[in-house]
Amino acid sequence: AASRLGTYFLAQLGMNVTFGIIIGVGLWLIGVPNPLLWGVFSALMRFVPYIGAFISGIFPVALAAAVDPGWSMVIATAALFLVAEPLFGQVVEPLLYGQSTGLSPFAVIVSTLFWGFLWGPIGLILATPFTVCLVVLGRHVDSLEFLDIMLGDRPPLTPVENFYQRMLAGDPDEARDLGETMLKERSLSSYYDEVALKGLQLAANDYARGVVTPAQLENIRASARSLVEDFEDHEDVEPAGDDKAVNPNATPTLAERAHPKNEAVPGQAAARDALPVAWRGDAPVLCVAGRGPLDEASSAMLAQLLRKHGLGARVVPYVEVSRERVRDLDVTEVAMVCVSYLDITGNPAHLRYLLERLKRRAPGVRVLVGLWPVGEKVLTDAAVGREVGADVYVSSLRQAVEACLEAAAEAPKGLVSVA
Repeated sequence: AASRLGTYFLAQLGMNVTFGIIIGVGLWLIGVPNPLLWGVFSALMRFVPYIGAFISGIFPVALAAAVDPGWSMVIATAALFLVAEPLFGQVVEPLLYGQSTGLSPFAVIVSTLFWGFLWGPIGLILATPFTVCLVVLGRHVDSLEFLDIMLGDRPPLTPVENFYQRMLAGDPDEARDLGETMLKERSLSSYYDEVALKGLQLAANDYARGVVTPAQLENIRASARSLVEDFEDHEDVEPAGDDKAVNPNATPTLAERAHPKNEAVPGQAAARDALPVAWRGDAPVLCVAGRGPLDEASSAMLAQLLRKHGLGARVVPYVEVSRERVRDLDVTEVAMVCVSYLDITGNPAHLRYLLERLKRRAPGVRVLVGLWPVGEKVLTDAAVGREVGADVYVSSLRQAVEACLEAAAEAPKGLVSVA
């Protein structure tokens, strides 16, 4: 609250000084005597909300009437105040104060009416500071959250919730539009990790609770496939003009602090001829989906990112690695196998058995397990991790791609990665 109020008072000072300069210059052009005096007086009087600027205009208008035998100077002086004050007070101020204090422009106007009606002139002066404090309370006290929703400038849904909503509605075009907006300030791998995978996990959790119907789940699957296809030509790089790309020590914006972003995956795989023999095939990485309802979508995202960084990859659904069909799995020219899980709760016995089947099918490989988007604490325990059978665990697509690139650069022989 103190930070927001400090920003508000600084913005108010800047607004009033600007108003005083405009009035002073305008009066000088009109020809009213002592324009500097009236400009300073108008800037000071404007600290009295809404009525101070008009009161400050009475004296220049009276002076213009006294020194000019006609009416032209009086009319021009009055018009200057009648145009400048409404423009500043009703257009510029709500927008500027809303951005600097976290209030919506609508809330700035409504709060002024409410506190002015309640306490008169004192209410006009204290309207914005009081409303800022109420919004801060609403942001940190659950029972007062409605205040932040009604008066704050934050969108009603987070980017993750927006993504989930569009997927649930089966609207990939709108989801793509939202994604392209976010890709203006973050890399594709960051968007997948911080937005798409978290949105898919919300959907998977709701499906497990019975909230999402099978028909809705199919909408989400189709929309996710379409979204990945739409971004097939989008490179995984930091967007041009991004402050972090130019200056890694740049202070993050308010939006970045509320929704942090990761940097793009650094580096590319070596040229095919420079790679180890096992990595020179068309698809040396096999991305196997877990048994969750939306794990195939996360596997498709991982495969796409790998291709963007120079490693061929293909996606295999969970049914292809089942007990009945794993012996038919084509592992020709495969150097790494990536199995993606959006969620794995309780005892991950099915993951352990899946790894056993993969190791029998492709023996002598190193295993990496990735659990999106935040990993699973039960598997980070060293003893449990050894029991499951993987060598490395990651919790983001970015880490998985980095591990694949590192394996391609260093491993002398094939590596199986379960992501």
